[in-house]
Amino acid sequence: MPRHSPQDPGRSENDAEDVRLMRLVGRGDTAAFEELIERHQSLVAGTVARMLGSNSDVEDIAQQVFIRVWKSAGRYVARARFTTWLLKITRNLVFNELRRSKRHAQVPIQTEPGAEERPLEDEAAQAPDASLLEAELQQVIERAITQLPESQRMALILRRYEEMSYEQIGEILDLSVPAVKSVLFRARTELRERLRVYLEK
Repeated sequence: MPRHSPQDPGRSENDAEDVRLMRLVGRGDTAAFEELIERHQSLVAGTVARMLGSNSDVEDIAQQVFIRVWKSAGRYVARARFTTWLLKITRNLVFNELRRSKRHAQVPIQTEPGAEERPLEDEAAQAPDASLLEAELQQVIERAITQLPESQRMALILRRYEEMSYEQIGEILDLSVPAVKSVLFRARTELRERLRVYLEK
């Protein structure tokens, strides 16, 4: 059963509002378009950033996504959840960018900039703060995710960060639910392998 089920009133109301705004955008309503951007900019930009890495042109790609939304609004038909349709556009542009640049986000797992400036005496005097270790691990995980193959990366990001159902991920990636589960299994296996050295320290 999808995590965002139809009985979730907040989710269905949000989607109905998105569809209403899209109908207005289809008639050239720029205020409705701006509201749509405001509602979903963090979803799009966050997905793009995690897919391409922080050194990419996140704002440029996210802007291209919404330009596509504007141009497609007149032909938009609400066959699926609006966010599913929006993320399919995002997927297409991100995958195109990855292929165009032949970049598979090869971000080296290394000490973050500025780490060498931390005073050594502080580290020797006390145990590292748990929240700092958690933040460091999160950074390492995100870097490792950017090294996964694109479909695995997208599926894992949508599941881990957006808490989407297998069904919705399947719609976005044009995969069956069993295929989504297989892709996620391979992604998690590869991620554990990439993080093994770090986690065994």
